[in-house]
Amino acid sequence: MEKKSNAAFFTQCIVLTRRSYLNMYRDLGYYWLRLFIYGALAICLGTIFYNIGSSKESAQARGSLLMFVATFLTFITIGGFPSFVEEMKVFEKERLNGHYGVTAYIIGQTLSSIPYILLISLIPGALVYYLTNLHHSCQHFVYFTCVLFVSVMLVESLMMIVASMVPNFLTGIITGCGILGVMMLNGGFYKLPSDLPKPIWKYPLYYISIHKYAYQGLFKNEFEGLIFTNKNNNDQVGEHMKNISGEEMLRDLWEVEMCHSKWVDLFILLGMLVLYRVLFLVIIKAMEKVKPIVAAFKWK
Repeated sequence: MEKKSNAAFFTQCIVLTRRSYLNMYRDLGYYWLRLFIYGALAICLGTIFYNIGSSKESAQARGSLLMFVATFLTFITIGGFPSFVEEMKVFEKERLNGHYGVTAYIIGQTLSSIPYILLISLIPGALVYYLTNLHHSCQHFVYFTCVLFVSVMLVESLMMIVASMVPNFLTGIITGCGILGVMMLNGGFYKLPSDLPKPIWKYPLYYISIHKYAYQGLFKNEFEGLIFTNKNNNDQVGEHMKNISGEEMLRDLWEVEMCHSKWVDLFILLGMLVLYRVLFLVIIKAMEKVKPIVAAFKWK
């Protein structure tokens, strides 16, 4: 107060991270309620798809399970939107008073949310993964959790962008649901990539959909290296017809892009996460310049 200047950027980040962390901890609707719902849904998925097996028929069940994990479990992230809108109102007041910058706020909000999102990805992810008896490997489980973690972070980033443009939480939730619904439809599960209409739906919506890369990464992680047995074949059929590799399933059944590894899909999701956060920063700065102009126009 004596120097009449802001705190250092590093200090701003630390203070905002601590405050946001405490706010998330105290607000039951921010993450704790979602953790409970995620856990309940994970138990439901685990019991419905319990010990999924390795027959050819189980491939469809595996695909449905992974689809649900990549879509609906991340879709629930929208539930934290009202809490974020309230946080944005506090940010706007403090930002107008010049207490800290937009970059420090975004860094603090991102760092404070990581432990909670990791928690709601790890615990439900473990319940689903081991109850359904998916691919036996620690590395495969870590990848599964990472995709779930980044997907939840991405949906949160998307809702942050929506909140910066649509401050009303009801309108924001409807807008966010609409955007995510379009991304789900164009992810390549409900309609195979080759069947998507090329104008708009495949180019560009299919390639900018969060769920495309989440689907493909999870499918490669699960199907690669597995052998599925065809129970309908009799003993006279050759061995190559009885057993079907996971790679064949990915190419023929799901039309997964096999030209790159699952790690490329994960890195694309991480790149999208950084892009969404930067876009959030740009929109906030742009809105700060636009709002006075709009207010002046209304006054006239």
